[in-house]
Amino acid sequence: MDVILLERIAKLGQMGDTVKVKNGFARNYLLPQGKALRANKANVAIFESQRVELEARNLERKSEAEGVHDKLDGNSYIIIRSAGETGQLYGSVTTRDVADSLDEAGFKVARNQVSLTSPIKVIGLHTITISLHPEVETIISVNVARSEDEAKLQASGEDLTQRDSYEMEPVEEEDEVDLSEVFDNPDEVNMGEDEADEPEEAQSVTQDADEETVAEAEVAESEEETK
Repeated sequence: MDVILLERIAKLGQMGDTVKVKNGFARNYLLPQGKALRANKANVAIFESQRVELEARNLERKSEAEGVHDKLDGNSYIIIRSAGETGQLYGSVTTRDVADSLDEAGFKVARNQVSLTSPIKVIGLHTITISLHPEVETIISVNVARSEDEAKLQASGEDLTQRDSYEMEPVEEEDEVDLSEVFDNPDEVNMGEDEADEPEEAQSVTQDADEETVAEAEVAESEEETK
């Protein structure tokens, strides 16, 4: 559908431009909002007759928007929401929520003036553009937090979405001692450890066996001498 723009429309054109748009966009937004007229001879004549008035009205609205911009630009607004430990919201923050927050602060802003590509679903600081006028935009910050105290921490730069996800640093294992660097003969050290670990009972049996062997040797030696 061809329409005549009655004000500047982003990505479409300036006031007085005739542009082609989708039928649904024209019927559902441009025409009912008074932002455009169907492009035909009759409406062209109407626009030309009202051009001066439209331009004057546009300048007045632009001036008002610039005044709001000076008061609003760069401000931060807190929105409290329930969220899990990782910061994921139990729900979301929408354009309506942002508009309501600004309304509470004394700024009348419609939902369609709030630019959000998708609802906010996590706590943190979120930068949002507000279209006060086709030629005037302002930037605000929305501080979505679970409490006023957390909002202050986020405002100071702390990222609460990472607070519960920090991993403990791994404990370093002690290096094994190289016995060759401590003892001249590491095998002797190991031998001593093995003997120390041998049960007393086993040591006693070994000792008895050794004594019996000695006794038998002495008897054999005595018999040899007798012969």
